Amino acid sequence: MVELNPFSIFTTSTKIPKMKPKSSVNRPPTPDVSDNFPEREPTFQELINIKFIETGEKERLMELLRERLVDCGWKDEMKSICRAFVKKKGRNNVTLDELIHVITPKGRASVPDSVKAELLQRIRTFLVSAAL
Repeated sequence: MVELNPFSIFTTSTKIPKMKPKSSVNRPPTPDVSDNFPEREPTFQELINIKFIETGEKERLMELLRERLVDCGWKDEMKSICRAFVKKKGRNNVTLDELIHVITPKGRASVPDSVKAELLQRIRTFLVSAAL
């Protein structure tokens, strides 16, 4: 008795003819976005930002800001505002976007002037030393 293998059609050595690729697959490459725009000089603001990043000053300023906001109690104040908002609305009824929308104006308005002044002075000092 001969057993028939239902998968025997896949194991035969018959050659399958190669198909031609569709012409839509062989389209020319998409040009780079930069090819469509002429080269432009970076703006003064972009140059300053690049300098801040390259020198590491931006990260140092961010760390200073974090330290000062923790020292003055700003971070704890924002945390308590967030908790109160979530408690009022219900934990499952608050989205992150909604929380950010509510807290951002309060957070910006409550940064102490002394912290703003210190950061501004550090930025000015950096700009003078970088000769920008």
